Amino acid sequence: MTTYHRGDVRRPPRSAILVGAGMTGLATAWFLQEAGVEVTVVDRRHVAAGASWGNAGWLSPALAVPLPEPGALRLGLRTLLSPASPLYIPPRADARLARFLVSFSRNCTSRRWRVAMSALAPLNRNALAAYDDLAQGGVAEPTRPSDPCLIAFTTEAARAPFVDELKAVRAAGQSVDYDLLTGAEARAMEPTLSERTRAAVRLHGQRFLNPGAYVEALAGAVRERGGKVVDGLEVARIRDHGSEVAVLGSDGTDLRADVAVLANGAWLNRLAAPFGVRARVQSGRGYSFTLPADGLPTRPTYFAAQRVVCTPMGMGVPSARTTSRASGRVRVAGMMEFTAPDRPADPRRVQAVIDAARPMLPGADWSRRTDEWAGPRPCTADGLPLVGPTRSPRVHVCGGHGMWGIALGPLSGRLLAESIVTGQGAAELAPLHPLR
Repeated sequence: MTTYHRGDVRRPPRSAILVGAGMTGLATAWFLQEAGVEVTVVDRRHVAAGASWGNAGWLSPALAVPLPEPGALRLGLRTLLSPASPLYIPPRADARLARFLVSFSRNCTSRRWRVAMSALAPLNRNALAAYDDLAQGGVAEPTRPSDPCLIAFTTEAARAPFVDELKAVRAAGQSVDYDLLTGAEARAMEPTLSERTRAAVRLHGQRFLNPGAYVEALAGAVRERGGKVVDGLEVARIRDHGSEVAVLGSDGTDLRADVAVLANGAWLNRLAAPFGVRARVQSGRGYSFTLPADGLPTRPTYFAAQRVVCTPMGMGVPSARTTSRASGRVRVAGMMEFTAPDRPADPRRVQAVIDAARPMLPGADWSRRTDEWAGPRPCTADGLPLVGPTRSPRVHVCGGHGMWGIALGPLSGRLLAESIVTGQGAAELAPLHPLR
């Protein structure tokens, strides 16, 4: 439980500083504003600069499962060290990464996956409702129904583990509505698919969005309600002064508020560790680019075995940081690479996405890529985010969502904001405690 005191009288915070202007930080800020809290959001670069901008934009609670799974251990060391592998670990001396990988591997068991899935299921059930709250509150950028989205496979045997996973998600108490399709049925839905598509899953009830445009719209909504969003402020440390917290910038900036929320993604540990957060947040970098829509799926489509996703981005004016309009374009995203968040992007990983998707989408013109992007998704060893208070009741954490920060960020922000304001931790957050 988080409690604030002034003398003997408990009061909710009147002000908050949020470190990180991605989905989780801005959503937490927005929901704190709902309770009348004055918010300031700061970011080392700018809005949506980390994992938020170039991801696939799927709001797919049915697919939000723990990253450590038994299948990861079956890949083998040779595969993991190959830059063409869906999961890649660059060979380099990194003691912290080694410790993370040891812990990650310990969680790649069926039993631990089920435990983690039971913790994610309550979040997944309510994830889309949090987006509805934001829409009703004035966030103008839309989410779009992807009913149905398509998951394509080369064989029925390749589809079987995915279907088993959907059944396990159902067993955890989450509703999942899907149909099994033949290859011919899938190709009738999406004629851009090659003859190699011989089995598919049609998944209902999910949504998608343009992530960069949405996060920028959310930042705009925070500003319109009186909040401040500060770009280019590198936070050096957080200090708890008992009655307030100080957020200290590397340039000498000293910001004060009643509470601070650390939502700085793959860089979370540096600021959170002094407050007792020992769980390591590791950068799991994903890659994406956009292509003209010709020869690409018209609906959200996932090639699960290849770990490649295609998402239509024709949803209005894109971010000012894109090099082309989103209308008539498709984002192609995929891969996972455990490496330092600030390391330069590896062009071999972009080629790996192309090589994996090309046989499934023969009509795409892969030479017309724009907006190539690499983003550091903040991953935890047990596959669960870190949401809640630290050992200081004035310093909170909202991060570590891995690939599901866009899908689960708004709900995480709502639950955390409610717990900060009321002093009562939501039951859904208990398994996500940052001090676990």
